[in-house]
Amino acid sequence: MTYAEFFSEVKSKFMEADVSDIHEHLAYQFNITGEAEGIFYVEVKEGKLYVEPYEYFDRDAMFTCKAETLKKIAAGKLDPVAAFTLQKLKVEGDIGKALKLKDLIAAKSK
Repeated sequence: MTYAEFFSEVKSKFMEADVSDIHEHLAYQFNITGEAEGIFYVEVKEGKLYVEPYEYFDRDAMFTCKAETLKKIAAGKLDPVAAFTLQKLKVEGDIGKALKLKDLIAAKSK
């Protein structure tokens, strides 16, 4: 799988989220390692969701993982906290805001 294919798939999963109830600004950078290696960001701003294939320098948290791990998280098949505990997901930055990734994933299933 190429980075472009992976990004397209993950972006479509994230874009299913209804973030209208999330009233704070959240900015996450994802560093994908291994197959489909690349960088992208997810931002919630003023009730809107943005997913772009760029580095985000003013981020709240940065996640590093393999493409397969993020696909499972984005699909709701792997809890982000469990992925961190299993050392499949590395987190840097504001841990409080990083934990809100769960809210973003949960917003998909509304």
